[in-house]
Amino acid sequence: MFRVITLEREYGSGAASIAKILASRLGWTLWDAAFTREIARRLNCNVETVEQREERPDPAFYRLARIFMRGSFEDATGSKLEFLDAENLAALFERVCNDIADQGNCIVVGRGAPWFLRERAEAFHLFVYAPYDVKLNRVQAQGKTREEAEELLASVDKERAAFVKKYYNKIWPQRDLYHMMINSKVGYEVVADLVLREMELLSGMPLGLHSVSPVQDVGRTI
Repeated sequence: MFRVITLEREYGSGAASIAKILASRLGWTLWDAAFTREIARRLNCNVETVEQREERPDPAFYRLARIFMRGSFEDATGSKLEFLDAENLAALFERVCNDIADQGNCIVVGRGAPWFLRERAEAFHLFVYAPYDVKLNRVQAQGKTREEAEELLASVDKERAAFVKKYYNKIWPQRDLYHMMINSKVGYEVVADLVLREMELLSGMPLGLHSVSPVQDVGRTI
């Protein structure tokens, strides 16, 4: 029985909307903005430290933070990381992912969750992508100029792939990790329908869907 969904995505593919729909239908907790806040809480963040670290010649931890927070939810904590380098941040993501999965009935957006939870039978791993023009329109609809949208589409996924290659020696996205990879051009509701149907087929049992349910955490990841 699936109790966790990990949702990895191309930037601009509509992951936040899809995650929100899935969380609402299932009555599960959405970990997107809340994931960022949990990282900040565990690090006892403060902005002064980040400002000092940014001035160092090779702030690997800062670049890594930007990779995972850029093109994702950027809450009030920004990237205020107290004291860690890239390796420690990766290890912290893994601990938080596993702590969340232990609670069950949750959806985790990004943050390497498909890799960190790859051995968990209760986790359903989803990858969402979309054609370039669709992603471009979606990013612009979020208030970005065409130039800004094009820059984000050109860089965010490239940075994610570079991080995964450097720290895990894997290709992003690693296709064998996922139960399902789907083109979101068909629409968010349709994607949610297909994902839930696939989960039911794989588990061999109904999911007990909710018609209306509050979503505890909705990030702005697109």
